[in-house]
Amino acid sequence: MSSMQPPQVNFGLVHWPCLNQNGEIICTNVTNFDIHDIARASRSFGIERYYIINRIQEQLMFVHRVLDHWRVGEGSEHNPMRKTAIGMVRTAETVEQAVSDHAEPPLLVATSARSSSEYPAITFRALREKIWAEKGTAKARPTLILFGTGWGLHESVLKQCDYVLEPIRGSSPDDYRHLSVRSAASIVLDRLLGQ
Repeated sequence: MSSMQPPQVNFGLVHWPCLNQNGEIICTNVTNFDIHDIARASRSFGIERYYIINRIQEQLMFVHRVLDHWRVGEGSEHNPMRKTAIGMVRTAETVEQAVSDHAEPPLLVATSARSSSEYPAITFRALREKIWAEKGTAKARPTLILFGTGWGLHESVLKQCDYVLEPIRGSSPDDYRHLSVRSAASIVLDRLLGQ
């Protein structure tokens, strides 16, 4: 077991404002899998907070029902390991609310499957080196990594970010880049915090 304390990194799964396939702004639905699968991956890599960001109250109520099932309901006895994983899950109506939940402004990093020169970009290697090198120093601040749903984050979110992380690229001959957000989150975790 590693005793190395990771840098303070938090995740935000953004459901609004996101894009649909026509480039229109939408609010996507929360899925049960995204709640606990990303929480389990986050728990494995030492993430402190995992925000589910959605402006629709019924969607946030659904999240809380799922969390209650695993925290105090039948699920808490059936699978205690899941209970420890979802302990870091929080809800927010907006990205701004998730940002304001931090004691100091976090380093805000967006993810995207698309390459763009419009926003400041950072590679996995550079972000990993930055957060690990600054850990425990006066320069250190929490990092909040935002994942979009639907067809990605709206530009109003990207404009708020300090960086946009380079896209995850595999080895497909046609540069296929359409991962589920759960898969993308796990890859990002391993590249930034894996040992």
